[in-house]
Amino acid sequence: DPNVEGKDMTPVFETIINYIGAPNVDVNGSLQMLVSSIDYDNYVGRIAIGRVERGTIEAGQAVAVCRKDGRVQNLRIGKLYTYQGLNKFEVNEAPAGDIVAVVGIPDINIGETIAAQENPEAIHFVDIDEPTLTMTFSVNNGPFAGKEGEFVTSRHLRDRLMKELESNVSLRVEETDSPDSFKVSGRGELHLSVLIETMRREGFEFMVSRPTVIYKEIDGVKCEPMERLVVNVPDDCIGTVIEKLGKRKAEMVNMEPAEEGHTRIEFKIPARGIIGYRTEFLTDTKGVGTMNSMFEGYEPYKGEIMSRTRGVLVAFEPGTSVTYGLYNAQERGELLIGAGVEVYEGMIVGINSRNEDIAINV
Repeated sequence: DPNVEGKDMTPVFETIINYIGAPNVDVNGSLQMLVSSIDYDNYVGRIAIGRVERGTIEAGQAVAVCRKDGRVQNLRIGKLYTYQGLNKFEVNEAPAGDIVAVVGIPDINIGETIAAQENPEAIHFVDIDEPTLTMTFSVNNGPFAGKEGEFVTSRHLRDRLMKELESNVSLRVEETDSPDSFKVSGRGELHLSVLIETMRREGFEFMVSRPTVIYKEIDGVKCEPMERLVVNVPDDCIGTVIEKLGKRKAEMVNMEPAEEGHTRIEFKIPARGIIGYRTEFLTDTKGVGTMNSMFEGYEPYKGEIMSRTRGVLVAFEPGTSVTYGLYNAQERGELLIGAGVEVYEGMIVGINSRNEDIAINV
């Protein structure tokens, strides 16, 4: 009722109970639970999370684990948890329809089934997409090494990345020729940037390389990952967005009006074409455009994409940037730093409005 001011969420909860049916499951059948997420705890190791599809699961129960490669292993689960709000609490059993966390199977993976030993029936699961983007994470050996983070050595970096693999199932980490560098592959820009930001907040200091896409050879043809990109832009910005994406080898597949004054456009674009485009897109749409993409599949290589048409502004001596220096520098292009920032010789401090690089004093 719009005329009654609510005091809490009770009406919503009551509506859920009254109108949304109970799970349509067989509580009396043999146990079947699909692992749909993985958590990790330093004390108990991997935690399998999923919904009990059939039967009842019990703490300490002897179960069959149906592996992705078709193997069936007889194991015993440890503790069993269910959720209340954001917290887990221990239970002795949970019926079909409940979402539970299972401890005690150390190498369990997403997509595997925990089933009754007398009826080890696997549940079909759609495979998790393989990584499409790779970056190199390495120890910071720059001029400001050791000034930002608490964990700075290759051992710290390696241990943290290996720990991430326990719960981040789409991530891949490979050793390189250098003991200080690791090749980290993920699902896309967002996947890797979330990991980088999480590690930064935890006190890790490291360098990352420019992201590159993972190419595959399919039937002797070099193929690259493609994304389906959906943008919602103001009508007066359509031309600019289509032109910029066209240069990045995007192919328009659909265009329709959205809410008043906006248009929704769908593209197929190489994954490498989206890298670094988001900031440019926000500038071109005056900050109101939205942009979402998802992996579409691999297609033959689309050819070269011009990556940079403008030069950079480079600091020519170390020190701290001052307003006077920046005031003169800003006439040359777009600044990336403000006043009071420590700079080193050769540091990129801005983007030139022309195509050559300029050394400046900030």
